[in-house]
Amino acid sequence: MPSFGYFLACEDFTPGQLLEQARRAADSGFTRLAISDHFHPWNDAQGHSPLVWSMVGALSQTVHLPVTTLVTCPTMRLHPALTAQAAATSSQLLDGGFALGVGTGEAPNEHILGDRWPPFEERAEMLEEAVEVIRALFTGRQVSHRGPHYTVENARLYTAPHGQLPIHVSGFGPKAAELAGRIGDGFVTMGPDEEAIGRLREAGGEGKPVIGGLKVCWDPDRDRAVDTAHRLWPTEHLPGELAQILPTPNHFEQASRLVTRDQIAESVTCGDDAEEHLHAVRAYVDAGFEEVYIGQIGPHQDAFFAAYHDKILPALGTS
Repeated sequence: MPSFGYFLACEDFTPGQLLEQARRAADSGFTRLAISDHFHPWNDAQGHSPLVWSMVGALSQTVHLPVTTLVTCPTMRLHPALTAQAAATSSQLLDGGFALGVGTGEAPNEHILGDRWPPFEERAEMLEEAVEVIRALFTGRQVSHRGPHYTVENARLYTAPHGQLPIHVSGFGPKAAELAGRIGDGFVTMGPDEEAIGRLREAGGEGKPVIGGLKVCWDPDRDRAVDTAHRLWPTEHLPGELAQILPTPNHFEQASRLVTRDQIAESVTCGDDAEEHLHAVRAYVDAGFEEVYIGQIGPHQDAFFAAYHDKILPALGTS
């Protein structure tokens, strides 16, 4: 049976709201937390984007649940050596209950320092080298590294991770799934894509956990829930590589005009029908996910947590 966690969307809430959601998640029966890492929100309607490492530190002092980044990009905005230090400190604060989810990133977050935004193949190379650097530093030994993308000289993490710190690699296509199978301790993918999981297994990922999740909008008024999801998260339904290459929230708002309300109504679990929510979560269970994270879009957090405590999580066999 997989474990079920709550997804903290930094793009959609203030730091204080995220901490309160973490408390409510723990009280409601969720056993893990995941948190996004962005410099910008996807659009202005979301309106927030706190620093993930500050949030992880605050979470460690707020609740006693494991935390995973879903996901951070350790290649451009933050050098892999600094990512390693941040992750190791997080591991210590959470008594070993921290996992580092990493990916190749998106342009709106990673281009902000003026760096060129490379194509996927190059970003994948950068991620593979970054993971190599991070793993070397996690040993606590002194590291010097000179590669095609990164230089590290005489670096040592004196505050090394608490025990093993897993690195889960995110992927949304066959090449990324194969990369995760080769270099990751686990595979992060947001949809219940059995084909991608198969590619992961074929690329050396047999036995590695699959981690993912979904956003829902619990609201007694289903039409209002659809409107909320369409206003705040149309970007999750943009086609192709748009989510990786558009540079600013304004560009995402322009592209999101391609996403219709009917598409949201069909693809996002909206409303207060417990069976619909159960069906959406069970799709991940049936696909073989070990960790499933559910995030509530917009307001009605109290109703969401009450429903998942009373109806959804018990029906999934968690209590």
